[in-house]
Amino acid sequence: MPFLNSAPALLILTGAFLGLTLPFGKLAFGAGVTPAVWAFVISTGAGTVLLAAFLAMGKRPLLNGRMARYYLITALISYAVPNLMTLSAIPHLGSGFTGIMYTLSPVFTLLLSMLFGIKRPNMLGLLGILVGFAGAVLVGFTRGQVGQPAEPFWIIIGLLIPVLLALGNVYRTIDWPEGADPTELAAGSHLTTAILLIPVIFYVSGSFAVEPLGNVPWLVVAQILASTCMFALYFRLQAVGGPVYLSQIGYVGAAVALIAGTLFLGEVYQLATWVGAVIITIGVLMTTKAQRMAAKATATA
Repeated sequence: MPFLNSAPALLILTGAFLGLTLPFGKLAFGAGVTPAVWAFVISTGAGTVLLAAFLAMGKRPLLNGRMARYYLITALISYAVPNLMTLSAIPHLGSGFTGIMYTLSPVFTLLLSMLFGIKRPNMLGLLGILVGFAGAVLVGFTRGQVGQPAEPFWIIIGLLIPVLLALGNVYRTIDWPEGADPTELAAGSHLTTAILLIPVIFYVSGSFAVEPLGNVPWLVVAQILASTCMFALYFRLQAVGGPVYLSQIGYVGAAVALIAGTLFLGEVYQLATWVGAVIITIGVLMTTKAQRMAAKATATA
C-alpha cells in the first residue's frame, strides 16, 4: 500500500488513532474500569491481533536475548508507564487536555535526538516543532477544562508523559534490532507490556476486576481496533520518518482528543485552549511540508 511509505500519511493516521484512545479511556472509567485494566486491554488486544497478523503472513517471531531486551525496555518506557500515567490523568485533566500533553513530546525527542547524534530535521521542520511547542505552552497555561482547573500534581504528571515518550522514541531507534519486522516489534512490545501490567493491577486493586468490561463490550472492541491500527502504523512510521517525526503524532492525537472530548463527552475548554490547538496544527503542517521536502531532496540526490 502506497501510504505505508508516506511519512505524512502515516503521521496523520497514527495520530488520529492515538487521539481516539483518550476519549475511549474516559468512557471506560465512567463504566468503572480502572486505568491499569484499560491499559492491559489496549496492550493485550493490540499485541494479540498484531501477532496473529504476523503469523498469518507466514513469518515466525525471532526470540533471543537481544529481542527480549528490546521488548522489555520498550514496554516500560514507551507503553506501560506512560499509558498508566495518561489514563490516570484523564479523569483529572480531561481527555482533550491530557492529549495536548502529548504535543510536548517532539521537543524532548528533538533534544534527545541531537544529544545522541540522530539525524535532526531541517530548518522548516525545526520551526514547525517550535511553533507546535508554543501552542502547547499556551494550552498548558489554561489548566484544563472551564470550571474544573487541574491540580498542580496532575499537571506535573501530564508533563512527565511526553518526557517518557521521547525517551522511548529515541531508544527504539538506537536499539532497533537489525532486520526486525515492525509488526513483530509492535506485537512483542505490547504483549510484554500486558505481562508487566498484571502485577500492577493486583497491587493497585487487590484483584483483576474484569466485570466492568462486560458493561461496555462495544467500547472494548473499538479500543482494540484503534490501538491495533495505531501500533501497526506506529512502528512503520518510526522506520520511515525517524524518532523526531514520529513524536509529532502527539499533535494530531491532541487535536482529535480535543475535538472528540468537546463534541461527545461534554468537555468545555477556554478560547486560549482552542487558539493553542490551532497553533499546534500550523506546526504540524510546517513539519509535514519539511518532511516532504526532505524526502524529495533525498530522491533526487
